[in-house]
Amino acid sequence: MSAPSRTVPPHVPSAAASRPAPHAAPPMGRLAMASSVGTTLEWYDFTVYNIMAALVFNAVFFPSFDPLTGTILAFSTYAVGYISRPLGGLVFGHLGDRLGRRFVLAATLVIMGVATGAMGLLPTYAGWGIWAPIALVTLRFVQGVAIGGEWAGAVLLSMEHGKPDARGRNASFTQVGPSCGTLIGTGFIALVSAWLSPEEFQAWGWRIPFLSSVALVIFGLWLRRGVEETPVFREMEAKKATAKTPIKEVFSEHWRRLLIAGGSRIGSDVLYALVVVFTLTYVTTVLHLSRPMALTATMIGAACNALAVPWFGALSDRIGRRPVYIAGALLGMAWAFVFFVLMDKAQPLAICAAVVGGLLIHAMMYGPQAAFVTEQFPNRVRYAGASLAYTLAGILGGGFAPLIIASLFKSYGSTLAVSLYVVGALGLTLVAVLVARETAKKPLEA
Repeated sequence: MSAPSRTVPPHVPSAAASRPAPHAAPPMGRLAMASSVGTTLEWYDFTVYNIMAALVFNAVFFPSFDPLTGTILAFSTYAVGYISRPLGGLVFGHLGDRLGRRFVLAATLVIMGVATGAMGLLPTYAGWGIWAPIALVTLRFVQGVAIGGEWAGAVLLSMEHGKPDARGRNASFTQVGPSCGTLIGTGFIALVSAWLSPEEFQAWGWRIPFLSSVALVIFGLWLRRGVEETPVFREMEAKKATAKTPIKEVFSEHWRRLLIAGGSRIGSDVLYALVVVFTLTYVTTVLHLSRPMALTATMIGAACNALAVPWFGALSDRIGRRPVYIAGALLGMAWAFVFFVLMDKAQPLAICAAVVGGLLIHAMMYGPQAAFVTEQFPNRVRYAGASLAYTLAGILGGGFAPLIIASLFKSYGSTLAVSLYVVGALGLTLVAVLVARETAKKPLEA
């Protein structure tokens, strides 16, 4: 005779009922692409804007100034996209910890694509007067708000779905996006430039890359529809452990971690601005060499960076985030001077070596950066904390870096001031990483 079966009374919840239903992990390839597509679009947009700011916008939107001053004004509007990022970090960081990663990632992707596409439809200064640069600045602001909420969610999408011992590699999928976006944007502009005459490109051809971003948005939404909400967030929902006011909690309880995570970003952003953004201006307006040569060097460097970022992310899983990061910061300080020695040779191979070397060093910091920043915060405020660290540091680093670099060079007429500025920014990053705790090979903080 068999033993009577035991049943759980309907009014008593079982232990299993308190846990979220398991979901099959998405294929790693789709997860990597879904994680990186947002930052690819972000940096495609930013690359297109950077190149147009260096080559076209000084004449199209700021025609009453000399070329270098017009370029500085164009880079000022570039900075607006970084100034508005903290607003996106505040709004979408709160929503990401309250409503989930997937919801925010869909919203930010659409907003980014619409703002960029609208830039391609803007009237120029000749047709709309002062309202043309005002509209450009407004769209940059909207773009920045969306980007401020995108990065942390994209990182968490891959990191919280993946294996605990591969968080550095998985989080770095998002970090590949900037190189892919730079590569696609630069290559597309080079193609359009080769297809059109310089007069046609300045008259209307510059609009094509902006309008084409809509295709990336559609592809990104399709990819992300196939990825479920992360297990970490679903577990917090099931336990009703989500933070009610995640932004307030970050500032009141985790402000030291916010400073460390933000400080770790500044140096890599400034180095990237030097190697990618300022290269176009320096090669074309100072060395008086061709635009295609500068674009080719940037494309080769971006391709090398895209390959190196996951490798350094994976290396940080094995030997730790801090050793890889520190090595990159120290090498970056030396490269701030080597970069101009190579550039001033005014030879294609030397210029290519300057860009490639700089972007490989950048990858040493950028590879472990996503995991390093997000791992500083506990689960309940990870989206908000990482978003704020990313966006606030972005103002000091990437946002004003092109403007500061161009202004320093204009004021002093020498690259020494530029190199010292890059060294100072990398010094801040070095201090932040040195005082931080090692987060590799440790479980995520609940």
